[in-house]
Amino acid sequence: MREFLHMPNTAESHSTAGGVAAINAPSTPTAVTGIAPEEIKRYMQLYAANPLFGYHDKWIISDNPYRRPIDQQAVTRHDFSRPLKREEAFGSSALAAQRMLFNVYETDFVFLPEKDFAAKRADFESFYSNENKLLGELIRPTLETHLFGFLEEEIDISGKWSAAAVESYLRHLIENHERSEIDILSAVLSSLDPEKAALTLLIQVAGDFLTESSSSARNLLGKFGLVQSELFKIAIDDYGYGVHKAKHSTLFESTLETCGLATEAHAYWHFYLTGSLALNNYYHYVCRDHSKFFRAIGAIAVGESLFAHTCRKFSEMLRAVFGNRVDTYYFDEHYHIDAHHGRMATENVVAPAIAKYGDSVIPEIVRGMEELQSITSLADDDFMAQLIWADDLEGQRTAASRIHQSGLSQDAESRITTAVLRKGDPISTRACDADSLWLVESGTLELVAGHDRSIQIEAGEGIVVLRGRLHGASSVSPECLYHVYELKD
Repeated sequence: MREFLHMPNTAESHSTAGGVAAINAPSTPTAVTGIAPEEIKRYMQLYAANPLFGYHDKWIISDNPYRRPIDQQAVTRHDFSRPLKREEAFGSSALAAQRMLFNVYETDFVFLPEKDFAAKRADFESFYSNENKLLGELIRPTLETHLFGFLEEEIDISGKWSAAAVESYLRHLIENHERSEIDILSAVLSSLDPEKAALTLLIQVAGDFLTESSSSARNLLGKFGLVQSELFKIAIDDYGYGVHKAKHSTLFESTLETCGLATEAHAYWHFYLTGSLALNNYYHYVCRDHSKFFRAIGAIAVGESLFAHTCRKFSEMLRAVFGNRVDTYYFDEHYHIDAHHGRMATENVVAPAIAKYGDSVIPEIVRGMEELQSITSLADDDFMAQLIWADDLEGQRTAASRIHQSGLSQDAESRITTAVLRKGDPISTRACDADSLWLVESGTLELVAGHDRSIQIEAGEGIVVLRGRLHGASSVSPECLYHVYELKD
């Protein structure tokens, strides 16, 4: 429920009376697993080779929450032993790693199909098998460092902090946020096709909203007094106090239905952007590792405090795009309840935790607040860049024609791929690490830029696929031969 919060610009320092949370140049932390990198790489390849994670035959995965394709070629090709830099956050390595990590985390959760369980029983058993879970645990620390290692060095919590300074800091964030129009929502409204843009955004948040509060619920178990009970109050609100129709994820299903989208968990797996997966995974990252408990409650306090205004603006955007046919009750309910949740998280969770466990936990709490803002900023950037590119597919076809006619030698490094696609071949989405030119030699290629967002490229035509943009391809004709060139900067 904390997707796309529209945080302040994390390129700036955030100052309060207590201290400064500053963004520094990243360095290179290393994961400590006790296992040689080449062994970890072998375990990753074994993990990705699970048939559940192989390519699928349809863009929408209907009522099977266990089938979650991973780009196995990317897993083989990339080095996951080093932390990515921030500017690498949308590349091929990042997407493959985020998908693997998301799957590792979600084996902790119960997923059951809506119907015909018997036909999916083998997939159910494979997803929750000891082999799948053990391989996931072996690779998890390396994936976490690969994806989130940059945060450890990017964010430095300095100065002398106090409970009052934390309260002031959070109040400053809320005041700024409530004056904002929220860039991602403005981007939807200004899109060339606002309905498709709004559907794209709903798909991005569905990965979290359909399992509402599951990641943060990891912190409800154990024994730690008053703070535990206050966290539980937030969770039971999200779960509708045991009334299924009032459960927040049930309310969100109604929003999806009225917009013509499927409501099954991860039906749109192919179209989750790397940044969206990163935001979901961040909550798992700090909530699953209980040594990061204070970081987690800092992130939750920011998320709950800012989500109310986000929901009000989200509801306005949906009504502007879809009119009266859309059910916005999920967002309207959160506008009401999350202002309360924000106060609960701040006054009844963060403040008592500081009072009980001392000022030494404050840097971790503030780090969680800062890290969430940093990851949310990445997710917002990814969404808006994808929207701009998907809106301009015809323009990218024109750009391809210009590059081709001007002579490839001036723009392309070398031919990196020649491929043949046949109608009905398994399909998947991926991201590239450089701008690329796709040229179709024979047949008809469908280049997919998201759910219900695609363009057909005929023989002799081409298209430019930008670095970091999620895309997939299928053949419209019985067979399609095409070439991909990597473009110079």
